[in-house]
Amino acid sequence: MNKIVTILGARPQFVKAAVLSRIINKHKDVEEVIVHTGQHYDANMSDIFFEEMDIPKPKYNLAINGMGHGAMTGQMLIEIEGVLTKENPDLVVVYGDTNSTLAGALAAKKMNIKIVHIEAGLRSYNMKMPEEINRILTDRISDLLLCPTETAIENLQKEGYKNLPAKMVKCGDIMKDAVEYYSKISEEKSSIISHLSLIPNEFVLATIHRQENTDDLEKLKEIFEGLALISKEKQVVLPLHPRTKAILAAHQLTHDLKIIDPVGYFDMLTLLKKCNLVVTDSGGLQKEAFFNKKHCIIAREETEWVELVTNGFAKIVGSNKEKMFKTFNDFQNSEADFEMDLFGENVGEKIYEEIIKLL
Repeated sequence: MNKIVTILGARPQFVKAAVLSRIINKHKDVEEVIVHTGQHYDANMSDIFFEEMDIPKPKYNLAINGMGHGAMTGQMLIEIEGVLTKENPDLVVVYGDTNSTLAGALAAKKMNIKIVHIEAGLRSYNMKMPEEINRILTDRISDLLLCPTETAIENLQKEGYKNLPAKMVKCGDIMKDAVEYYSKISEEKSSIISHLSLIPNEFVLATIHRQENTDDLEKLKEIFEGLALISKEKQVVLPLHPRTKAILAAHQLTHDLKIIDPVGYFDMLTLLKKCNLVVTDSGGLQKEAFFNKKHCIIAREETEWVELVTNGFAKIVGSNKEKMFKTFNDFQNSEADFEMDLFGENVGEKIYEEIIKLL
């Protein structure tokens, strides 16, 4: 039986990988070994996380975190190489753009093991983003580039990938499958709306965590002033990242927002489903807003998910508070065709079929 090793390092990657794992288990003709690098330490990722979400538990947990980018990536490379030597897989699967993604791809390449990159071809064209560096380097050494959108394919073609031996396939966004699967479960598991005494469609869901915002005090102030303006119209619920929380506390920045601790995936899906719209600097949440038929205000200077902007589902406002507030008001009076097929259907099955062809 063929064997694949899947390298994961953050909760969103586990959620996406669960889609493919279920399909692999259904077909029963490939053995999957899951490796968790430990990159994003998450107290919520206990045994109950894997049980409730029907996610296979990792065979290996490398517990590598709390380091700088170079040290973390280097340590992961060493540890993953040891795992690959022991498991001797036919190919390695990596997701997205974390340090774990790059380390997994590098370890595999050095050992002449085939690499599948899921979410290939995404570009922000901002080389100050660690994620941009990770995704570019991972794409370059991968054998199978599974792209979520036509834009991702075009990005790779512009970079000359048609002249390289790697195979490019537009398969859609696997997160769409995950949201559809877990959305039904979240309705039974989450009570966060009643717990927080929220009124459906009368609150805005916000997340702010990117270093480009949290490490720039003027940007951070402007973003929170924009959220404060919105909060005069609708309550703003902000699951606050620990890094952002520490910076706000250090500089005594306070606003009339409903700040809560980070929430689990079921609670986040419920908040997405019941909110009025989303304000975020997260790449993944932009798509999840779309999947839940919500407009999105992007607190960044660029986005990898340009289809959301060009089709009017999202708007980039950077850290401009006036632009943020105006966009909020504009979205209150606008309608959009959220049934538009931007990210494919049955994505997990398509990905599985492409992987089988590579074995």
